[in-house]
Amino acid sequence: MLSSFGYTLPVFATASAVAGIRYLDNNLEDNSVEIDLINPPEKAIIPIEQIAKISSNQVLAITRSQPGTNLDITRNTPIWGLVTLTPSQETKIIIEGGEGVGKIIDLGGKSAIYNYAHKLLEFNILNNLKNHSLVEVKIILPEGKKLAEKTSNSAFGVIEGLSLLGTSGISQPLTSKEQLELYQEELINKSKNHDQLIFCIGENGLDLAVKLGFNPSQLVKTANWLGSMLVTASHAKVKSIILLGYHGKLIKLAGNIFHTHHHLADGRLEILTAIASFLGLNQDVCRLLFTAKTTESALEILREFDRKNNSNWTEKIYNYIAEKIAKNSEKYILNHSDFPVKIGVILFNRQRNIIAKYQ
Repeated sequence: MLSSFGYTLPVFATASAVAGIRYLDNNLEDNSVEIDLINPPEKAIIPIEQIAKISSNQVLAITRSQPGTNLDITRNTPIWGLVTLTPSQETKIIIEGGEGVGKIIDLGGKSAIYNYAHKLLEFNILNNLKNHSLVEVKIILPEGKKLAEKTSNSAFGVIEGLSLLGTSGISQPLTSKEQLELYQEELINKSKNHDQLIFCIGENGLDLAVKLGFNPSQLVKTANWLGSMLVTASHAKVKSIILLGYHGKLIKLAGNIFHTHHHLADGRLEILTAIASFLGLNQDVCRLLFTAKTTESALEILREFDRKNNSNWTEKIYNYIAEKIAKNSEKYILNHSDFPVKIGVILFNRQRNIIAKYQ
């Protein structure tokens, strides 16, 4: 039975690969397979929907994503594992992404299969491999390209599909009340040892925070619950917070949107355009910002305008956005609590380069 939280895409990809290995190497046609999640250190039973032999040494196995109670666009999407085994003197594993698995622009189109997914696949393949072989696994997400259009993947340089991303096999319901309570509990525990905390919405922010030298014991994941987490920090008597996040997410706070999930509110380009216009940017450029496809492409429009005109509108606008986020956050806290918290802001782009700070 699936956990009430469900599992992440790497787990289902691994299950399809393991089912293929067991079919070819052990002549077992499984209805389900057991996957060691590594993180957390527990095992999961994943149903196998279909399995078929393509040739004498190649098989296709299909699982279906079940992320539990999470609002996840991958729910029920099929995950195909195309597995090829070739006898060899030693075992070698090759993992690649096929149709529907995203490509990382900054890495020359490398498949968006990240460290945890690689580790999970390799560990479980080796655990189920009977004979030394060259193991070639191609993960295919037939609905991946279409689903990716509903994500912010392109803003982070991943195109043409979904990422096999994450650091855990458990799919955390980032919009559930139970998950908010877990984040609040973590915040309260960390506030006992630190009067300054670093708020990160997701994995990109957490990873960058460590690279910037912040103490991991001060990092708090908020997901989209920024308003609730800010007020909780005030109640816990935290003196200061740095909001570290992707500009296309945190910009919502500049418009007083304090729950950042796109299902509830967006308005990012509208906020950016309003601020640019307020500061006096050329109205023709403001129209381009308003009709941009993403906040990342809007950022590039500003940069291109600066290059052509030897101006500094990008810096001016984003510094104002960072200040606006900080001031709005401080006001939000005081609207719900009596203990003031000093807010700093660090914004980064899809390459994880810092584009604005306010402290």
